[in-house]
Amino acid sequence: MATRPGILFVLSGPSGAGKGTVCKALMERGLGLNLSISVTTRPPRPGEKEGVNYFFRSKEAFEEMIRSSKLLEWAKVFDNYYGTPRDFVEEKLAAGEDVLLEIDIQGAMQVKQRFPDGVFIFLIPPSATELQARILGRGTETEASYRARFGAARQELAMMREYDYVVVNDVVERACDRIAAIVAAEHCSVSRNMHLLDEW
Repeated sequence: MATRPGILFVLSGPSGAGKGTVCKALMERGLGLNLSISVTTRPPRPGEKEGVNYFFRSKEAFEEMIRSSKLLEWAKVFDNYYGTPRDFVEEKLAAGEDVLLEIDIQGAMQVKQRFPDGVFIFLIPPSATELQARILGRGTETEASYRARFGAARQELAMMREYDYVVVNDVVERACDRIAAIVAAEHCSVSRNMHLLDEW
C-alpha cells in the first residue's frame, strides 16, 4: 500500500499571539508532528539557540537561499527576513509524516498557494489589552518597534478569514488542547481517508 502523504499544519497569527510558546508546549505532547525550524536574519533573543529556535543567518546568506529556491516561503518582517527551508517539509510529507510550521501571516499565505490541502490555524490573544502586555513583556521592543508591532497586529487580525481554524490563546494548555483536537479531526476527515473505500 502506498504511503499516504503527511498533513501540513500551519500555525500563525499576529505578533504577540504566543505562537512560539504554544508551539513549544504542543511539541511536548508527542502528537507525531515534525516541527520545521525557520531561518531568520534577526539576532537571537536571550535563551534562543541555533537549530532549536531558528537557524540564524546573515542577510547575504538568506538572500542566496532565496535565489537558489531553497525556501518554501519567506517574508521580510520589521527589517528582518524569515523563511522555511523547503527540503525538510517536502521530504517529511512525502514519507507520510505530519509537519508543523510556526510562521508569520505573510509566509502562511505563500504556503497556502503551494499547499492548498494544508491545515491553517490562526492563533489570537484573548484581547487587545493582553496583546499589548505580551509585546511589552518581551522587554526587547523600543517604543517605535512596539507601536509598529501593535499596529500591524491589529491589521493582521483581519486575515483570520483566510484560515481554516481560529484558536484563542487564553491559557497555553487550553490552546494546545484545541490544536490537538484539530490534528485528530483532520486525520479522521473523509477527504483524507478515501483510500479506505479502495481497501474495503
